[in-house]
Amino acid sequence: MDKLEDMSSVYDFDPITGNIPATKVEITVSCSSIYTFLLLSALFWTVCVLYTQGVETKQWREFGRTEVIDNTLNPDFVRKYILDYFFEEKQNLRFDLYDVDSKSPDLSKHDFLGQTFCTLGEIVGSPASRLEKPLGNRLFPSSETFVFYFLLHRGIPGKKCGTIVLSAEELSNCRDSATLQFCANKLDKKDFFGKSDPFMVFYRSNEDGTFTICHKTEVVKNTLNPVWQPFTIPVRALCNGDFDRTIKVEVYDWDRDGSHDFIGDYTTSYRELARGQSQFNVYEVINTKKKMKKKKYVNSGTVTLLSFSKCHPGSPWSTGNPSQSTSLHYMNPYQLNAYAMALKAVGEIIQDYDSDKMFPALGFGAKLPPDGRVSHEFPLNGNMENPYCNGIEGILEAYHQSLRTVQLYGPTNFAPVVNHVARYAAAVQDGSQYFVLLIITDGVISDMAQTKEAIVNAAKLPMSIIIVGVGQAEFDAMVELDGDDIRISSRGKLAERDIVQFVPFRDYMDRTGNHVLSMARLAKDVLAEIPDQFISYMKSRGIKPNPAPPPYTPPGHTHHHTQI
Repeated sequence: MDKLEDMSSVYDFDPITGNIPATKVEITVSCSSIYTFLLLSALFWTVCVLYTQGVETKQWREFGRTEVIDNTLNPDFVRKYILDYFFEEKQNLRFDLYDVDSKSPDLSKHDFLGQTFCTLGEIVGSPASRLEKPLGNRLFPSSETFVFYFLLHRGIPGKKCGTIVLSAEELSNCRDSATLQFCANKLDKKDFFGKSDPFMVFYRSNEDGTFTICHKTEVVKNTLNPVWQPFTIPVRALCNGDFDRTIKVEVYDWDRDGSHDFIGDYTTSYRELARGQSQFNVYEVINTKKKMKKKKYVNSGTVTLLSFSKCHPGSPWSTGNPSQSTSLHYMNPYQLNAYAMALKAVGEIIQDYDSDKMFPALGFGAKLPPDGRVSHEFPLNGNMENPYCNGIEGILEAYHQSLRTVQLYGPTNFAPVVNHVARYAAAVQDGSQYFVLLIITDGVISDMAQTKEAIVNAAKLPMSIIIVGVGQAEFDAMVELDGDDIRISSRGKLAERDIVQFVPFRDYMDRTGNHVLSMARLAKDVLAEIPDQFISYMKSRGIKPNPAPPPYTPPGHTHHHTQI
């Protein structure tokens, strides 16, 4: 059975530790700057072979091979390795890289390029589960090759001859597949003679802002309006069960020598694609460099989803485990964590402007019971029908309860909660209600493009967004969303007004330990822009304050008006 089809992982959902008897982990391989004697050759093909080592025998056994990629010293392999990961065991791995000379499956018939050794735990335990290692080359097929290598690199073979990057991600237990078909219209012409030979490359986003390749379409020759063949792909290959995870698609013009010309890219998500053929699934292909150079640039063509169908088969946490003291969500029995302190400080002031003191409270970036489904807009109180909590104390109670019932999980998407509140705000634009969304975050964001678009759309609605950043991360992305220096924009459209206010929580921690004073300062700065944002919305819509109610007159008294 093909490895991409046999990727099931059924396990008991454990919210706190996420313990799994044998987690299935997907390994993605890419290489860069491969030193190869084949630079003298016009054409060359690379393949990566994975070997696992037996616990008892210590013998290396071939586990699987990637696809063969032609004409590049920086191959990014689509085919993944799916391995069972046992936390308590040392699982030795060896990755060998070959240049493929023929169709023979016998590796001795091909040129060995390099290899690296590591353990599966090393990959999983690396920052963002991404391990970069040098490729060593111990073997050369001929003295001629040795001489060429020496002349080219002034070094002895056996030292570094390129880099291999190994990325791991735990697989979700989603077993659905999706069949999609795309076409494009008016793509940029890249070839001097003839038109372009377009193909698309699909990537899913990771928690650390990187992307993992997951599919390549076929090349359609000599056209600027290609129609690609339908393709079927496991849903977890596209998004690993997280329907809001960003999917980036790059469009290229194929070249025989491997130096494919970049036409442009666009982003989407599985949730968007699942809408099927509609105006939501027509995408502008944007070449950022071209856009910066040309003032009248519109796009480099459009891509349209022609059809979508789903068929059923017959943990990287940015904030850490809440039971560990290193986590920003640490449940300390003696004091509030940073999330709870920020919520209390801002919430206790905001709640005075809400008549019923009932607040919907949402979490984002977690696996939910009972099946571990990833969600970016789940009710903290666990009630899908009624996410409202009674006052700030009710929100804090729901927050602490949710930490015991969900498993924190990346990537971190903001757009779903922004759009969630925007739907409510869009329904009440007569000035009778104004919505304030408070987001408390560690600063990691995986869907920047979608969030910018959500904020630009929300800027015309009666709502404001407050972002409090907790932890020690760089908050560059949050500062960009704030829009104080440069007004936020999406797809060339500027936000109608600035509705986002960001502050880093760490700037308000009083060194003397006076949390009351520091939280008062935090609330003051966070809420400083809200009145102006509120008034700017009302003015832009021509909404005037209701006339003041007549003063209260006790029974039996007559109120005298004074005329001026």
